Amino acid sequence: MINVTIIPVLKDNYAYLLEADNGETAIVDPGEAGPAIDVLEQKSIKLDTILCTHHHADHIAGCASLKEKYGAKIIGPEKDAARIPGIDIGLTEDSDFSLGGESVTIFETPGHTTGGICYYFPESTLAFTGDTLFSMGCGRLFEGTPEQMWESLQKIMTLPDDIKVYCGHEYTQDGGNFSLHIEPDNEDTKIRMEDVIRLRKQGKPTIPSTIALEKKTNPFLRAGSAQRFGEIRKIKDDF
Repeated sequence: MINVTIIPVLKDNYAYLLEADNGETAIVDPGEAGPAIDVLEQKSIKLDTILCTHHHADHIAGCASLKEKYGAKIIGPEKDAARIPGIDIGLTEDSDFSLGGESVTIFETPGHTTGGICYYFPESTLAFTGDTLFSMGCGRLFEGTPEQMWESLQKIMTLPDDIKVYCGHEYTQDGGNFSLHIEPDNEDTKIRMEDVIRLRKQGKPTIPSTIALEKKTNPFLRAGSAQRFGEIRKIKDDF
């Protein structure tokens, strides 16, 4: 099983420390190295692997320093390999990949970028969705199309309802405000926002979410079609 420690980085990003029962460790999306090093030093552990979901600097800027300090291997999307400096292993949906003895499923999820991926740990009931799926939101379509992002989100929605979703940013309160703009009568979202506001007032993360919770409260997952998804995404861009 994988234990997850949330590491706030930059303004509103999250990196994640993964610790497996067998002692293997990984960091997901280190947007800067310092906070990750602090956590590793506090725990007196070394770093084996760096997992990247996509090539944007706020997710990979700490990779090189962590690799140099710990000798960790950088792993990320094969289709983004040319844009992730120092990458050692590129992954696709067909890749045979495991961490801590657990087989990891790779989803190719274009939309936010053309080459992004998500990591699914079925035994540990975890998914790391980068900037594809946010808590009550999704990433901007910087490189992909609405059709691509809709298909990518549908892949994630095939996961069991109890899967814990760890995304790339603390955007939940903003996402919830937009969700209520799109679905003002969604009682599930109203209830969820009470909890989100309480957590943020306490300075606590709203992550992880779950697949079940996203199905109930995320307007992008409730769009019903790629066309409607694209319309909602455009509204959010100007929100």
